[in-house]
Amino acid sequence: MIKKSVAAVAALTISATALLTACGTESSETTQPAVTAVQTGQRADVNGLDMYYEVHGERNGKPPVVLLHGALSGIQTDFGELIPTLSQTRQVIAVEQQAHGHTADIDHPLRTNTMADDTAALLRKIGVEKADIFGYSMGAGVALDLGVRYPNLVNKLVLLSVGLSAAGLHPGTLEGIQSLQPEMLHGSPFHTDYLANAPRPQDFPTLVAKIKDMDANVPTFPEESVRAMKSPVLNIIGDSDIVTPEHAVAIFRLLGGGIMGDTPAGLPNSQLAIIPGASHVSVMHRPDLLGDMVPAFLDKEVKQ
Repeated sequence: MIKKSVAAVAALTISATALLTACGTESSETTQPAVTAVQTGQRADVNGLDMYYEVHGERNGKPPVVLLHGALSGIQTDFGELIPTLSQTRQVIAVEQQAHGHTADIDHPLRTNTMADDTAALLRKIGVEKADIFGYSMGAGVALDLGVRYPNLVNKLVLLSVGLSAAGLHPGTLEGIQSLQPEMLHGSPFHTDYLANAPRPQDFPTLVAKIKDMDANVPTFPEESVRAMKSPVLNIIGDSDIVTPEHAVAIFRLLGGGIMGDTPAGLPNSQLAIIPGASHVSVMHRPDLLGDMVPAFLDKEVKQ
């Protein structure tokens, strides 16, 4: 196997986890409850998981924004630079998925749709009936799955580095994932943070094996499901991401974008952003740009 840098291997491993699956819908609109308590480091029993989440900031009359991390990662690894900015104007609820971060593993495989189910169950358990969802990579797949299957739970979506199928990724991105070994990530932030936070630090090889299994069972997300979504979407990629610019534009068109905005119809509710000079790994670490564009999108009035 050709040797790769830690960053390249991490990007390769994370890549397919941005792909998603979805089916069905939910109903019953509800009113957002008032929440004033500000706490961090909470746990909830969700679908057999002892699920870890953090709450930062005040509700301030707005829906909370839920943060969903990428594969092999966790809250602080992916969102540590952005939480201080986002929590200045709204409540932030950051979640760690099965086998990641402070959340222990259980005996079932990692799949986008089950992580979406876990996230939805957690939010309802802690009294969140409608939220903005911001997902990165694997978390973007979970976020989009929520948007399709739990439409009444989702207000707006921010999707950072998401693809609808392998065809949306640069050729060769998925090659070699099955050759990834845990020791190839030793010394990386993924490994060091896992050792510091996981209930069973010795289970890192199991997490890597489950990520490889998930990447070997990546479904294709139907275009019609994306087109049918009602939630406005901010779709973001890096200009040197694993997702091709052409695919990001295709997703934007499914969401009503790619039109002339200087017409009576005006701008669409969904938006597209391409971060300059950013790869799949580095795009999440641009708080200078994300810290401006994400709150602006979330606060923008939706055109009816």
